[in-house]
Amino acid sequence: MTALVLALLALAAPDPDVTVSAAKADGGVLVHEVRSPYQSGVTRVRVLLPGKPEKGKKYPVVYVLPVEAGAESKYGDGLAEVKKLGLHDSPGAVFVAPTFAQLPWYADHPTKADVRQETYFLKVVVPFVEKTYPVAADVRGRLLLGFSKSGWGAFSVLLRHPDTFGRAAAWDAPLMMDKPGAYGSGDVFGTADNFSGYRVTKLLEDNATKFQKEPRLILTGYGNFRDHHKRAHELMDKLKVAHEYRDGPALKHDWHSGWVKEAAELLLTKPK
Repeated sequence: MTALVLALLALAAPDPDVTVSAAKADGGVLVHEVRSPYQSGVTRVRVLLPGKPEKGKKYPVVYVLPVEAGAESKYGDGLAEVKKLGLHDSPGAVFVAPTFAQLPWYADHPTKADVRQETYFLKVVVPFVEKTYPVAADVRGRLLLGFSKSGWGAFSVLLRHPDTFGRAAAWDAPLMMDKPGAYGSGDVFGTADNFSGYRVTKLLEDNATKFQKEPRLILTGYGNFRDHHKRAHELMDKLKVAHEYRDGPALKHDWHSGWVKEAAELLLTKPK
């Protein structure tokens, strides 16, 4: 079987140990509670639909990836920012914000079965969204948006699964991190060997030829990690990886500082 077929089968495979509650409305957002063996506690999937969805239309879905565990919001609420900006209505998409029981680095721990963030996202969140909501269940319809550690996660997930996701946008992310430990990452990656399979620079080098035709990677602005962005941009240029790049403006390291609109619109712009 091709890698694409295997990826689609993995997404479609049901897990009998997963339970997802019916949606509860919360200020225009639909909220589901999830119990899964891949996470150590109850998690949530929050869904923001277009205000007036067109009958029969399948919308692209943007996964708004969190930077904090659970419902913590020291750095704001990405889905609330999307709603405030009206991005679900114009250009029109479904936006989904999952939560994770531990600090999210979008990796599977090598030994802890209930710290499997990548597996949870791929086998629980994405299939549930595609089964339940009017979204395009194809590569071009699955988009990733994040900043800081979730910007790292957006790039890492896309580079590890290029036949499953279409584009990833990262803002102010530590993309050049070369070992686990910083920013709470050690508790999720576990070992240096495990980390190496998720390291963004290595993934870029290993997968460069798959990303040279159109800009599937989007890198905009900074707050704390300008040097990481500049070096990631230089590496992608060296590898001839097509990408969108913005060196600034400098903004507060937060969901609400003004960068989300551009990043989301770049994700949703159809490649020429």
